[in-house]
Amino acid sequence: EVGLDLVEVAGQASPPVCRIMDYSKYKYEQEKKAKEAKKHQKIMHLKEIKFKPNIEEHDYQVKLHHLKKFLTRGDKAKVTMIFRGREMSHIDIGKKVLDRVTADLAEAGELEAFPKREGRSITLNFIPKAVSQTKK
Repeated sequence: EVGLDLVEVAGQASPPVCRIMDYSKYKYEQEKKAKEAKKHQKIMHLKEIKFKPNIEEHDYQVKLHHLKKFLTRGDKAKVTMIFRGREMSHIDIGKKVLDRVTADLAEAGELEAFPKREGRSITLNFIPKAVSQTKK
């Protein structure tokens, strides 16, 4: 008669909570809340930087600067060490460079997982320091 519906508001509660209201208005408010929540979410991107074992000092510093910038912005960073040809027989040189990267990025971010060796490359994933502190 009045044009109202019986709407289940909290179905998980015991007993379930229902209200007499206009269903289209309730649905509109729920969509509005969902849209507002989605607007406030921070999307985290994964940025990748590729290294080679015999990298020069200036190139290393430039790539390290980019990695720090990604981490301070709140993005995840992926460091890939690529081995070509005879470099495969000197993996220890590449591991030294990766250890240096890990040490230099200690204040900006931390390792997400252990280094993974996949074919001709080794990868490290870093997460920003602020995100890693809130997880603990």
